[in-house]
Amino acid sequence: MESFEQQAQAFYEKAVSIGTEFGAQLISAILVLIIGLWIVGRISNAVRKYAIKGLPDETLAKFLTNIFEIILKVLLVISVASMVGIETTSFVAILGAAGLAVGLALQGSLSNFAGGVMILIFRPFKVGDYVGAQGIEGAVTDIGIFVTTFETFDKRILIIPNGPIANGNITNFTKSAVRAVEVSIGISYSDDIAKGKAAMEEVLKNDPRVLQEEGNVVAVVDLGSSSVDFLVRAFVKTDDYWGMFFDIRPALKAAVEAEGLTIPFPQRDVHVIQENN
Repeated sequence: MESFEQQAQAFYEKAVSIGTEFGAQLISAILVLIIGLWIVGRISNAVRKYAIKGLPDETLAKFLTNIFEIILKVLLVISVASMVGIETTSFVAILGAAGLAVGLALQGSLSNFAGGVMILIFRPFKVGDYVGAQGIEGAVTDIGIFVTTFETFDKRILIIPNGPIANGNITNFTKSAVRAVEVSIGISYSDDIAKGKAAMEEVLKNDPRVLQEEGNVVAVVDLGSSSVDFLVRAFVKTDDYWGMFFDIRPALKAAVEAEGLTIPFPQRDVHVIQENN
């Protein structure tokens, strides 16, 4: 039976033999790994700079270049593993199976990621725009890869996944520099239509926010049950929209009443019939 010293000597000799056999490969693999990581870093930095200049959004550029860097590093690790004798075929198969499992588990997140990429590339809206999507309206405060953040008028913060936003209808209220404020107003059937129209047109002419060259409209659009209904459409700069939206109705009412015209409201006559017994 071998003594402890003999067993230790045999183990030492075996280790030296293995080290001699694989030492050169191991050192070469380590050098390749170090140099490869340096090269990957340089390539990634160069790609990131060009991507930030070429892509419409810096967030998207950084995210895509990070993915590119991860892929390069994975390929480098696989190459280094093959240099030290590790079977890379099974290794790649395991990575593929793991990627498939992760993809199935994160279907919703991947859909949101794809939606975020579409939003950042095609730019249906940007930070600061007032947007309607998925049944909500608000100012866009942040566009991320997976979610978009909105702030409503009452200061609620809404975080919506990008997948449904990209796949649904989007209304961008501030993308155009000009918006139209539309108001419906009625006058009595006994009033002079031309006089009422002139009074309303005067309101639009005298308001400096109204863009006179945009083709504003004052026209009869309906003969209602109790009034002659006008459509008043005033074009203003987008920044002036809400101010004009709240101011135009009182101004129109005052102008119509100043001309002696009336704004009727529905009335109903009730007749009480008393039967004598």
